[in-house]
Amino acid sequence: MNKRESPFPDPALHLRRAQPEDHPALADLWRRSVEATHHFLSPLAVDELYAAVLRDYLPAVEEVWLAEYRRKNDARPRPAGFMGCNGPQVEMLFVEPEFFGRGVGKTLLQRAQQRAAKEGFALTLDVNEQNPSALAFYRHMGFAVTGRSPLDSAGRPYPLLHMEWRAR
Repeated sequence: MNKRESPFPDPALHLRRAQPEDHPALADLWRRSVEATHHFLSPLAVDELYAAVLRDYLPAVEEVWLAEYRRKNDARPRPAGFMGCNGPQVEMLFVEPEFFGRGVGKTLLQRAQQRAAKEGFALTLDVNEQNPSALAFYRHMGFAVTGRSPLDSAGRPYPLLHMEWRAR
């Protein structure tokens, strides 16, 4: 399959609100995605963050949207990615590595952008400065850098870029 082909013909990709019982699968997806992209994190840091994602971060997000896909022989849909938002802030967006570059993140983010455009607010997010592929993705999706913090929200030495998107 080349990079431009989708592994799922529409409507095989389905968005729905995640439920608490989805959190373990989402945390596992988070880990695979982070291990593929966040090369600046040590294995110990990934372990510590994984526990916090499952215990603290996922339950604290107001709404989590899950992108699921189903292949022909799948008994049930499988997670391809997820996005968590607190109002106008995208708190998390992670995609299963096998689906990088295949529209899952775009589909999730467009859902938030459509809501922001409809309700008239700017959509914001923070991205790790050390994750150039995520930064390029958000720029491609119309976000602009509005600021920088030398530490992440927990005070760790992982610089964040603050980004904003406004409907035109």
